[in-house]
Amino acid sequence: MNISSFSTVFPFIQIGSIGKSIMGNNIPYLRIGTGKKEVFYSASIHANEWITSPVIMKFVENLANAYVNDSYIYGYRAKSILNSTSIYVVPMINPDGVNLVTNNIPKSSSYYKNAEKISTNYPSIPFPSGWKANIEGVDFKKYQPHILHILIKIFFKFFSWYWL
Repeated sequence: MNISSFSTVFPFIQIGSIGKSIMGNNIPYLRIGTGKKEVFYSASIHANEWITSPVIMKFVENLANAYVNDSYIYGYRAKSILNSTSIYVVPMINPDGVNLVTNNIPKSSSYYKNAEKISTNYPSIPFPSGWKANIEGVDFKKYQPHILHILIKIFFKFFSWYWL
């Protein structure tokens, strides 16, 4: 299920954006639950780990279905989880890198050509399938404490009302 379908099928899921990528792609988030405890999940930090995005979306879908059906997920009642917890999900931190790895950026694009040029510094990594970084060659995991700090700042920007 894609993100835009979630708001139709599960109107209790809040959908928004934490910003745009270098190429202008939206970086969406989902919020499910209304509780005071908060949990944050993210996926596709590394471009070549794109499979984590559909996996986390399937988790959200399963949790939402369990909530709607007043059933259990992994042995826990979904309504209890979501009444006590707010779960924030950014399913794709690195959309440009994922688009590169999944061949969704034209080879004639200046972005593709620049990434290809950067990749020559790493001849043992296949291009584009082994690409981990964003479209400008920045590996977010290398800067994880800094990226985490940025994500926390974004989180407080959008959800500061929650702390009042």
